[in-house]
Amino acid sequence: MADDTIKNELTARIGRIGARVGIDRPADLAHEIDRIRALAHRSGMRPAVTVAQALEMGLARGECGPLIRAWLDLLRDAVGSERQDEAACDTYRAACAVRMFG
Repeated sequence: MADDTIKNELTARIGRIGARVGIDRPADLAHEIDRIRALAHRSGMRPAVTVAQALEMGLARGECGPLIRAWLDLLRDAVGSERQDEAACDTYRAACAVRMFG
């Protein structure tokens, strides 16, 4: 399970991405999300990996602006999750599906 240092680093990265939404190209945002996903994966933060993958798909579909900020809020929540089990991942997958498909 990730320690607070990793969680703080990921939260800071998410904040920096949020500040760049609407300024950076979607490909640049996707690159930064991929870096977050990789660090979350190495740290055993399974819900954050789940949301990061969905966010990357959203960017690939052309989502932008407030939609991306909403995804980042969900990613921030996943980073802070104390649960890392499959049930937690399922909960975040369901939240992602609602964001994707309404």
